Amino acid sequence: MAGGEFTDPPLHKGLHLVYTVGNIQHKVRVLDGTKVTYSAWVKLFTLHARGYKVSHHIDGTKPPVKTDSDDESWREIDSHVLQWIYRSLPHDLCLRILDLDTTAYEAWMKLKNLFHNNKGSRAATLEHEINNLKLESMSSLDDYC
Repeated sequence: MAGGEFTDPPLHKGLHLVYTVGNIQHKVRVLDGTKVTYSAWVKLFTLHARGYKVSHHIDGTKPPVKTDSDDESWREIDSHVLQWIYRSLPHDLCLRILDLDTTAYEAWMKLKNLFHNNKGSRAATLEHEINNLKLESMSSLDDYC
């Protein structure tokens, strides 16, 4: 592990844990936005990724360089993590981040940006509403507070 890069640990005799997951939906519920919110999905997915020793594929850790002997194995495992992401999303959301030439981390960040893109404008709107709130427009001091 040189320069912040991570090499995937093998399971017994060269088999990585990622290959033992048959259906991600048995481990991580589909992000539907109502029963499973984005923040809950992130927690569940991160916990699962940590348990299967692939969290470095979604946390921004640099992959091995293409000339490294671990590169091919890393990319293969990354494609499995990417499939986990795609398979735990509803169809319409999956289509919004689906890309042929991407990594699990890049898809993870696209998804994060979809959910966090409007936070700044929403916070500014709420701040404006709070700053313009007048006591006389409220029915009581409790409502104002």
